Order: sequence, then structure tokens, then C-alpha cells
Amino acid sequence: MADTTKGPHIGVLSSLFPSSVQPGAGLFIRERMFRVAKRLPLFVVAPTPWFPWQDEALRAMKYVAEEMYVGDTGLAARFQRLVRRHWHPNFRPGAPEYEDQQGIPVWYPRFFSLPGILKTLDARAMATAAYPRFEAMRNAGRLDLIDAHFGYPDGLAGVLLGRRFGVPVTITLRGNEVWRSRDPKLAPKLREALHGATKVFAVCEALRQLAIDMGVPDERVEVVGNGVDAEVFRPRERKAARAALGLPPEAPVLITVGWLVERKGFHRVIDLLPSLVKRWPGLVYLIVGAGNLAGDNHAELEAQVDRLGLRDNVRFLGAVPTEELSGPLSAADVFVLATRGEGWANVFLEAMACGLPVVTTDVGGNREVVNRPELGEIVPFGEPAALEAAIDRALAQPWDRAAIRRYAESNSWDGRIDRLCRVFTELTGRTNRE
Repeated sequence: MADTTKGPHIGVLSSLFPSSVQPGAGLFIRERMFRVAKRLPLFVVAPTPWFPWQDEALRAMKYVAEEMYVGDTGLAARFQRLVRRHWHPNFRPGAPEYEDQQGIPVWYPRFFSLPGILKTLDARAMATAAYPRFEAMRNAGRLDLIDAHFGYPDGLAGVLLGRRFGVPVTITLRGNEVWRSRDPKLAPKLREALHGATKVFAVCEALRQLAIDMGVPDERVEVVGNGVDAEVFRPRERKAARAALGLPPEAPVLITVGWLVERKGFHRVIDLLPSLVKRWPGLVYLIVGAGNLAGDNHAELEAQVDRLGLRDNVRFLGAVPTEELSGPLSAADVFVLATRGEGWANVFLEAMACGLPVVTTDVGGNREVVNRPELGEIVPFGEPAALEAAIDRALAQPWDRAAIRRYAESNSWDGRIDRLCRVFTELTGRTNRE
């Protein structure tokens, strides 16, 4: 890691960050910023949402909701939907107060946040919770710039802290800003964050354009996408990869890797399988992932599989550690993601690094990653016939998997980290001191 006597010193602010309690949360943020930490000194503050008697209140809400009449279309049904949305095993599991991760200090202060309501207060609550730690680091001479991830509430919290400590603030837009910009209550907060930032990074051109549409000057917004570790993600021997999963050597195999939430669209792919299986006997769909803070659709997906009689065609592999993902990816023929919203889906590059073509929907920055026909196919969102036809073509087409791998290799982290470190240095006016 970088020598802590060097500068500029970066304070990362993100409410989504891995911990021993949530090891899969925000891995893409850690992957990016810990690479920066190899060149510049860095610490992380990851505020965790909380409210008093949180566990007791949620249990009471669940009990009351279960006692209400399910068919009611009035207030009771609305309350039930709210509880179902927020009551699942992964909702607010908490975090430790502090962890040392690869030599980087990471703090997880709690901030007051009620589920689903008063969201316009989250940024100030987050800034208040993070303030003591940033103040301590500033007093120790270890804070020159705040780097916040997600436009709201994290970005606005970063801007508020930056004003207090007199340091520049960068915000990285990662995808949820699209929905924030459409919310009449949160859009002004997002706009305040973007206009208050010294520099805005976007992981794709679509998000850069969103910032510009919200009034941020063109020269203050820069696209710095995520990269891929081509050493971790590389093709494994196909026969061995399939044998490890108990898959037939010649079966057509689809795979999706992602959180088991509605947005990712696992259910959209499952809906197409009865028809695809008729044309591709023995087809197997590998589902890799688990629920997260936003929800857990595992039970619904299992029920959908049973309802459609697809128990022999769908395998739920659960969460797979990053360093082991190349195995399932190498066992597949095509990567599919029927998502309704993304920023820069790094999982595409990870799949391509294993030689897989990608079929996905035309949302967010997907077209920027899958940008040539030899890499896969983009289809309109909400058109299942188009998605099914694209999967058909992908299974039938002889792909140049080595060329797909080379494209992924060209999107390594090195160039992106160079740009980030250059901007951080320019904004602070500080260079590394020998």
C-alpha cells in the first residue's frame, strides 16, 4: 500500500462497501479504490443506515403485516408491500465499527435512516455520522480530498463534509442516479450534490450525459469506467469446469451472475426457458448470486422454476467468491443479463475475460461495454421475443472467444487508475513526496 506520509490523502465515502458481515457489498468500489490505494494513501468511511430499536420494529411490522388481510387493496395492502420490500434476511444486517482491509482502515459509523421514508434527510444524517472520523483524519494531516460513490445520499454527504473541511470533493455516478433524477423529492438533492462537487466521475457515457443534463458543466464530468482483473478472470478448461458443476459436457449452458433482485431480471430469462429448451434440449441456466440490501428474490425464482417445470434446467449456485467465478463462467456458453437498469456492469468484462459473449438489454451503459457484434448482442428492454431470439443466435453462433478475451484485457484497470490518480493530484495540488 501507499506510504501514509505521501499525499494527496484520499477519504473514500460510500454507504455500500464490503465488510465481514456483508462481504459481497460494493466489491466494485473496493476493487477500484484499493487499486488507487497502491499509489496514494487512502482511508474509507462507510456509513451504515440504522434507527433505534431497528430489529424490534421490523419484527413488529412483519407480524402486523402478516395478520392483515392479503387481498385488501387499501392501506393494509400498501403497508404489507412496504414490509415485504424491507423484510428479508439481507436487509440492514449491520456492520462492524472498524476493519483493517488489506492494510486500509475502514470505518462503519451508523447514521439515522428510516426504511422507505424521509429519504431527503439521509445525506445530512450520513454526513453527521461520518464527521468525527473525517475530522480526526483531517487533524492528523491525512485528508486532502473526499471521494464519494453514488450521487445521493453519499455524494451530497461528501459535498457537505467537503465544505466543512475545505477540501475538494469528487463524486462517482454508478447507476442509481437515474432513478434519483426521476424522483421529484430526491432530484433536487442529487442536483445539489452534482453542482457542489469539484469533479464528477461517471462509470459510463450515459451517466455523464445525465450529469450534464442536470446542469453540470461538461468539463467537470469525466467518464472513468470500471476495469477487469484479467488474471483473476481467465478461461478455465471447459470440460473440467463443467465436471466440477456436474454439467453434461455438451449441454447448452447460459449463465447470469448478479444480486438476486428484481432489477437484474433473472425471472425474465426463466420465463423464456420453456421455449428455449424445446429448441435446445438439455439446456441449463446457471444462476450465480444471492440477495442484497435491496431485496432477495431467491424464493420467488425457485417458485417460478417449479411452476414452469424447469427443475432440471436451472441451477442456483448461490454466492460464489470472486476468485472462484471463472469456474462457472468457463462452464457456460453465453452470459445473459436481462436487467432494467445498470451503470457500467463490470460483470460483462468479467464474463468476456473468460471468453463469453454477452446478451443483455439496452439500458444504462450496457451498449458502451457490449459495443461490437463480435462481443454479443444488445436488445430492447421489455421485449422478451427479442431477448429470446438473441439468446438463440448466441447459442448457435461460433464465437471467437479469444478475441472476446482480448477485448476484456484491453479494459484493464491500469489506465483507469492512472486517470483517477492524476485528477486527485491535480485537484489537491499535491504530489507524492519521496
